[in-house]
Amino acid sequence: MHQLHTASTLDELADFWAEHRPDHVAYRFEGRVTNFAEVKEKMEALARGLQRADLGSGKRIAWLGKNSDWYFILLFAAARVGATIVPIGWRLAEPEMKFIVSDAEAEAIVATPDFLDTGKALAKSIDAVRVLWASEDGGDVPSLGDIAAEASGDDAPPKPDRGDALVQLYTSGTTGNPKGVVLTHGNFLDLGRDPDIQTPDWDNWTEEESGLIPMPVAHIAGTGYGLIPYNYGSACTVTREFDPGEILDLIDRREVTRFFLVPAALQFLLQHPKMAETDTSHVSQVGYGASPIPLDLLRACIKAFPNAGFVQSYGMTETTGAVAILPPDDHDPDGNERMRSAGKALPGCEIKVVDEDGNDLPPREIGEVVTRSPKNMAYYWKQPEKTAETVQDDGWLHTGDAGYMDEDGYVYIQDRIKDMIISGGENVYPAEVENALYSHPKVADAAVIGVPDEKWGEAVKAVIVRQPGEELSEDDVIAYSRTQIAAFKCPKSVDFLDMLPRNASGKILRKDLRAPYWEGKERQVN
Repeated sequence: MHQLHTASTLDELADFWAEHRPDHVAYRFEGRVTNFAEVKEKMEALARGLQRADLGSGKRIAWLGKNSDWYFILLFAAARVGATIVPIGWRLAEPEMKFIVSDAEAEAIVATPDFLDTGKALAKSIDAVRVLWASEDGGDVPSLGDIAAEASGDDAPPKPDRGDALVQLYTSGTTGNPKGVVLTHGNFLDLGRDPDIQTPDWDNWTEEESGLIPMPVAHIAGTGYGLIPYNYGSACTVTREFDPGEILDLIDRREVTRFFLVPAALQFLLQHPKMAETDTSHVSQVGYGASPIPLDLLRACIKAFPNAGFVQSYGMTETTGAVAILPPDDHDPDGNERMRSAGKALPGCEIKVVDEDGNDLPPREIGEVVTRSPKNMAYYWKQPEKTAETVQDDGWLHTGDAGYMDEDGYVYIQDRIKDMIISGGENVYPAEVENALYSHPKVADAAVIGVPDEKWGEAVKAVIVRQPGEELSEDDVIAYSRTQIAAFKCPKSVDFLDMLPRNASGKILRKDLRAPYWEGKERQVN
């Protein structure tokens, strides 16, 4: 049985494990090892530095760059002083990054060395930003280590509350710009410290376990998963980004016993030449999510990780990650009905399916999936109307996913009410890509859909109507989109039509455009 912590805020969690397991490894990153006592020490020093820079209660600090152990130290320090960290997707284009820093009203940017130039450009172009620091020593701006070292003996900061904003993660908008999802200390910690919630056997982390974070910290799969081992007083290895060769080395050196990847990334892991020689016998759990696992891939994974339990997570940024789980027992290499599901509600979480008026639907009737738990977000930053649309007064959060529930409480996702495309675990919203395409002078009309893709689950396809008399090729459209938006959002293929199908009110009928590509598929998500 794992030890239950009593912390209600993230900084208290650092205090708890520093007291109970001071010498135990907390984080590993590129050869740097930090134990629980050192995390507390660095957190307190950096918290004083944040106070000194007037980056305390209610202030936003943007993190720009790839993963680092310093991201988590900064998160703990921000927790101590009541500040909020805003991690930014490093794959985003600079205008997209600029929007997030400005929208969050961030007064500070912390950049990893490879993003320092971008950080400087953003700091120069955004009036609100008055502090620029580097995550590592050795650059021409102060590092977090410098800030921590200089701030000795200042006054203790005020005590944060479990309801304070800890992280603000941006999720791409179905229309226009991304929304800042505000997650609190309680969102990350409340379920983990509730003595009434029985942790399932398959989720008991021992002292010997070690997690891994290869997913970007700007995703809930990065930041959220990065705090799970800490909840249990276990170690966690942070990698700068997803690198299958590096991950296999870490597994081989027994630095990793559990990890979470999207199915497309699992495929890359299995196809890597090092896979055959890697000792995987000690891997106890392989988590995956964002899309279901193809049966052939599951079989290959079971062979590659013979002692691991496989766990599928269903959740979203707005629910601080997983609210439903398909546990190891339901993973069958021969395939079964349940493996097509997203699993059932985690202990402490509720899930149901409702009709358009919010009435509960009986089993196997399709409606909208809604969920209620301590993990539901506090609100969308500066968007009260959007918040009210998503989270009802009685606490039920609308996922925007269409699905049904079986008699045993397993949820089956059928389609996305909001047309979102999930490609390689990244969320792509058609409206965002369409807006970029519309800005091309030779494009008269554009629609974006997800089509099945063996490697990525879904691939982005653009359907374009050219301006009369204009020449425009597939290559032109793809190259142009790359100048406007992040590469993972860009179309992988382009079709040209004379006219797009629309309904009476002028809305594009994406369903009609998608139909030919999804023919013969059981459902409209891959």
